[in-house]
Amino acid sequence: MPTPQLTHVYWIGGASGAAKSTVARRLADRHGLRLYATDDVMTEHAARSTPQDSPLLSAFAAMDMDERWLLRSPQVMLDTFHWYRGEGFDHIVHDLATMPASPHVVAEGFRLLPHLVEPLLATREHAVWLLPTPAFRRTAFDTRGSTWKIAGRTSDPEQALRNLFERERMFTDRLRGEVARLNLPVIDVDGAMSEDELVDRVATLFGL
Repeated sequence: MPTPQLTHVYWIGGASGAAKSTVARRLADRHGLRLYATDDVMTEHAARSTPQDSPLLSAFAAMDMDERWLLRSPQVMLDTFHWYRGEGFDHIVHDLATMPASPHVVAEGFRLLPHLVEPLLATREHAVWLLPTPAFRRTAFDTRGSTWKIAGRTSDPEQALRNLFERERMFTDRLRGEVARLNLPVIDVDGAMSEDELVDRVATLFGL
């Protein structure tokens, strides 16, 4: 299958809690871009997937909450999480490829893995990965009230939360290694920049 031409897309990837959604929304509002949030289409993409093309998703769906977040190590949770392995990415590409070329699109979400996005880039300056420190991530989760959303549905919320945050730390490290290997733009998000400064920095990178 030939690589689709996605010259109309700006990409904001990165780990959870890095302000990806906020930055993308503000850029879309400021510059008249179409917003494509990959989190918003996860349920739709899961429904379009099959056990044959997404075996990890199928296995995950069959687990209860303790099996997902308590009874496996963070490393196993990282290595077997379907979205972190790129399952369903073809649905993202399809969605973007069928959108009109104007207005341009800003796509955001943790599912935008560097090694999958890189072949689709019109230019390297059309993508950036936001990587939060653990402290910034925890503050972001607490602020938006999502800290216990998943862990609170297990039989041991505190252990589940530790597992989740360790998995996220390792995912962030994995992303950092990928963007370095592929020489792609990255911004560390640690709270040193204000929200306005972060938005402006991404806008400047994109040439907006």
